Amino acid sequence: MKTIQNPILKGFNPDPSIIRVGEDYYIATSTFEWFPGVQIHHSKDLVNWELIGHPLNRKSQLDMLGVPDSCGVWAPCLTYDNGTFYLVYSNVKSFDGVWKDTPNYLVTTDDIRGEWSEPIYLSSSGFDGSLFHDEDGRKWFTSMIVDHRKGKFFGGIIIQEYDNVQQKLIGKSAHIFEGSELGITEGPHIYQKNGYYYLLTAEGGTEYGHAISLARSESLMGPYEIHPENPVISARNHSSHPLQRAGHGDIVETPNGDWYCVFLVGRPLTNIGRCILGRETAIEKVEWREDGWLYASSGSALPRVELESPSPEVDYKPSTLFFEDFESDSLNIHFQSLRIPVSEDWLSLSEREGFLRLYGRQSLTSKHHQSLIARRVQAFHSVTTVALEFSPESFQQMAGLVCYYNTSHYYYLHLSGDENGQSVLNIIACNKYGTSEPMDKPIQLGDQSRVYLRADFNRDKLQFFYSVDNNEWQKAGEVLDGSILSDDYVRDGLGDIYRPAFTGSFVGVCCQDLTGQNKHADFDWFTYEEL
Repeated sequence: MKTIQNPILKGFNPDPSIIRVGEDYYIATSTFEWFPGVQIHHSKDLVNWELIGHPLNRKSQLDMLGVPDSCGVWAPCLTYDNGTFYLVYSNVKSFDGVWKDTPNYLVTTDDIRGEWSEPIYLSSSGFDGSLFHDEDGRKWFTSMIVDHRKGKFFGGIIIQEYDNVQQKLIGKSAHIFEGSELGITEGPHIYQKNGYYYLLTAEGGTEYGHAISLARSESLMGPYEIHPENPVISARNHSSHPLQRAGHGDIVETPNGDWYCVFLVGRPLTNIGRCILGRETAIEKVEWREDGWLYASSGSALPRVELESPSPEVDYKPSTLFFEDFESDSLNIHFQSLRIPVSEDWLSLSEREGFLRLYGRQSLTSKHHQSLIARRVQAFHSVTTVALEFSPESFQQMAGLVCYYNTSHYYYLHLSGDENGQSVLNIIACNKYGTSEPMDKPIQLGDQSRVYLRADFNRDKLQFFYSVDNNEWQKAGEVLDGSILSDDYVRDGLGDIYRPAFTGSFVGVCCQDLTGQNKHADFDWFTYEEL
């Protein structure tokens, strides 16, 4: 019997929304402050998945300049109706305080691999919006509602009709669901089956109490009764299970009538520990039973690490080596930038053939104009190596290899200049909003302008290396605590102050010129290997 291993989308790929169109499955996941917005993966068999695009690829669709860490794109909803793909998403602008400022938008396309429309504004009442296409042809927008009164925050689920001709919400919104006893109700999806409307929600918060809840009603407007064995999927109360934080999901039917649920999970390094890979996407088989309710086919709400393959004739073909030589005239789809689109004024693949050129701009603390591209860390042990050519003239000019969680948590192995104009190699560590230099003193490289940098990231241990010939490698500094690049550490790192931390660790290249002269750095190649 062939099996598949959870998670199916490894690394930072949370809040999955799944559809099937013919024999093609598509999953959309959140990207938060990373640009372009929303990742869409494609599969023919639910086993092997390929990243095929980012629908929100221009500023007119997604303006995230200055948004806080872990804000931006929250919980997209992908649907399909009568030849058109619909994508609803939130672009969250603020997090601190009792308000969240959560404008929601809708884009559409007839070709999921092509360009998407300009955004249609929907509402700002809450986040995690979704679109439901009723059998009678009407369309309905649902979301959680933010209730700031007396610190309540999660105010339940609301619904409002969407007019596809006028391209706006019409009528009044209605409150249809308060939530179950698990609370923190968000991420709604509505389905119509067997004379019922089913309301699937995420509950219990996105940490270790997370869950998928189900309710149903004979009327779209409710009242909704809660599943007798709620939650449908959850790892809460099973602290030693390898798949934790299971919740926020969506369901899909296969051509032969089987049903599957996709949902986010976290894989902690230790029991209820830190998840350096962020929130990932997993899958579980589910089934409708005679009582008209949906249950996990395994008989338990606990998600399985391994389950029978939905396509037993298909082999799982993981890709563990990523090599980018920058020979193409377009950036590899796995790279993303922070908050802003890639543009020729800070990134060029044509200025020097076969090289990625980054023009130095703002610091790693900036939420505006960084020159940084990075890809997800998707395995517990990975090794990333880059070839860099850079001739800094000042300590304020830097370029190198960064292991990054957010503007306040990263490790940066970089080349810069000393007072004599010579190149030096150093590490900057940023932890809980404070920076330090872990090495006793920088490594002197003289007039060396080409250097190779490496990050060996093995669970909670991060070791940097460098080489001047890509043959003899030397350690750069001591082993660093890589576990600080995790949701759990960042969220709880300031005691009672809750920080938004919903992404995952990235590894990438960047360049800064704090003099304002836009000194450039050239990267010859970039490799990422999972061990």
